[in-house]
Amino acid sequence: MSDAVYDKNHLGLWFSGPNISAAEIARSIGYRTAILDIEHGTFDLVALDRFVPFLKALGFEVFAKILGPTREAVQQALDFGCDAVAIPHISSAEEAARVCGYAKFPPLGDRSLAGGRTTNFVYPKDDWIDEQNRGTKCFPMIEDERALKEVSKILALDTVDGVFIAPTDLAIRRGRKIYKKTDADYADFKQIIEAAKAAGKPWLFPAWSPEEKAFAIEHGASRMFIAMEQFALAQGLTAAWTTTIDLVEKRQSNKS
Repeated sequence: MSDAVYDKNHLGLWFSGPNISAAEIARSIGYRTAILDIEHGTFDLVALDRFVPFLKALGFEVFAKILGPTREAVQQALDFGCDAVAIPHISSAEEAARVCGYAKFPPLGDRSLAGGRTTNFVYPKDDWIDEQNRGTKCFPMIEDERALKEVSKILALDTVDGVFIAPTDLAIRRGRKIYKKTDADYADFKQIIEAAKAAGKPWLFPAWSPEEKAFAIEHGASRMFIAMEQFALAQGLTAAWTTTIDLVEKRQSNKS
């Protein structure tokens, strides 16, 4: 079991958009890890250019769940200053070898140098390349049946720093329809976790429910994303609504 998950700095909030207030609230609570859902959220390039350095200034470690397995999506997230990319829709070890290479500079990978924020707006020295390759992390998402079968090969790649378990899409692509936290789901997770442990690399996990949180803690997740911004808002609004309706109905019942 890893001790990393017990570090509160490794407990993350999932952002669906560049919500500045949510980031400030999260920081005041204690969150220090953020993931930006660029694939399904409302982030555009201008928003990323502003929100990523804002999060970094607040002291967040910033992960980007990028648009898809393309050079542009990987490089833009890193050029904006994200600490790591989570790459969706990796279908095989062969695709991982190509796409994850975009997160690392040659000779390790095939990332293109843009300068700007990542170089502190000056021309970098040679050792900057090695610093970037070590410091910026690449996590292919395991959400495809073939990727699951080839997870050990994916983890063996030098350009891969670990894997991100994607429960919902993995369940759908494994023929189980909507993810329901079944024994079959957890069997898939354990297969990925064992491969990660064998490779000596970390794994990341979105854990919304108490059951998933307990599973991630027990099995040593490196990063655990424990709340989604939109879900948290919905839960808070629902609680306020339900409490008020209960009080109204109770008062009406007492009058009758």
